[in-house]
Amino acid sequence: MTEIHACARLDLSTLARNFEDIHPPLTSAQAVVEAERCHHCYDAPCVEACPTGIDIPGFIGRIATGDLAGSARQILDSNILGGSCARVCPTEILCEGACVRIAQEERAVEIGRLQRHAVDWQMVRGQPYGRAESSGRRIAVVGAGPAGLACAHRLAMSGHEITIFERRAKPGGLNEYGIAAYKLVDDFAQAEVDFILDIGGIAIEYGCELGVNLSLDALRTEYDAVFLAIGQNGVRALDLAGEALPGVRNAVDFIAELRQATNKSDMAVGRRVVVIGGGNTAVDAAVQSKRLGAEDVTLVYRRGPETMSATRDEQEWAATNGVLIRHWASPVAIEAGVNNEIDVVFHKGAPGPDGQPRYDRGALRITADMVLKAVGQIFTQEGLAIECESGRIRVDAKGRTSLPRVYAGGDCVAGMDLTVAAVAMGRNAAMAINTEFKERAHG
Repeated sequence: MTEIHACARLDLSTLARNFEDIHPPLTSAQAVVEAERCHHCYDAPCVEACPTGIDIPGFIGRIATGDLAGSARQILDSNILGGSCARVCPTEILCEGACVRIAQEERAVEIGRLQRHAVDWQMVRGQPYGRAESSGRRIAVVGAGPAGLACAHRLAMSGHEITIFERRAKPGGLNEYGIAAYKLVDDFAQAEVDFILDIGGIAIEYGCELGVNLSLDALRTEYDAVFLAIGQNGVRALDLAGEALPGVRNAVDFIAELRQATNKSDMAVGRRVVVIGGGNTAVDAAVQSKRLGAEDVTLVYRRGPETMSATRDEQEWAATNGVLIRHWASPVAIEAGVNNEIDVVFHKGAPGPDGQPRYDRGALRITADMVLKAVGQIFTQEGLAIECESGRIRVDAKGRTSLPRVYAGGDCVAGMDLTVAAVAMGRNAAMAINTEFKERAHG
């Protein structure tokens, strides 16, 4: 196998620049100027576009008047992970994409950066919420990602005792392990977890996995309610011969390793990298490979750009960073090439007369020394006797599963696989759990 070079070929200052915050914070003066661009629309479409329903004109108006405490509180009342969401949300297809200034052929108000400005101000000053008097209730939350943390915080506010069971060594879920390093810099994911836990009443136990050393039946017996926030706990395979060759890896593992690397100069990356997939994970893996020092990075997707789950902004970001995107190529083989390299073979295609893809336009062979697979994550039901639908846990409008007193939210249930959507589901499930407690108390 061709050597997978560590990026020590890039000097430390270059690496530091390559992984700086891609959206630096606004200054106080910039924030006020930007806030004053908001029209404060009645029935604002930006609010409708936000899965957590933040009062966007309200918090922006408070920034304009210098009331950062009130602005942050208005955000955090709806979204306790407002800091990370401000950094990682695809605002161009959510709040900012709905901004009325776009219809006026102007740029959208920078809602994400304004939200970051207010929440960052509050995080420096600590947790603004207190706990109610102890309720005597105990709730188990399985998974310390955005959905689990949002649920736990809202329940802790009501005076309940929460235990979060997390399979990994650190909390944060996708924010800690699955986001490009230049989107959440300076260990922000852990700073946000600390901010959330500061309310009190939330304990985290690590190394706990359902079906391995954690039983849902036991949790249901020991706790008054259970919230499952276990995410997409599997990775989809290509089912191709050669998938186990050295140098072929899952993109999510590559991203997680980079997120946890204390020294990016120790991170190994190929000189020629092929990324297979069309989502944000594929873009994150491709761009970070380039920024680690890969000379040629090609992202290959089986259909056209309009069907990629990566947003248009993310696709442009990849191109800006020197990633070559090849469309309409479906992988059919991964082979050991000459000189111990890897040959990835694709069939080229195009839409047929019926609109369905036809891969009949010959073969494309790309030689690489690293291949990153980013063709999707899946939910696996092993060790979990619960009703599922379309490969996810089935829940009702309140987040209730088929089992009494068991709720679920985040990427393990159907919906948008976004941090902000997970936060909304966790928050809403907590509110439903509180309602259930009240109904039980009143017989």
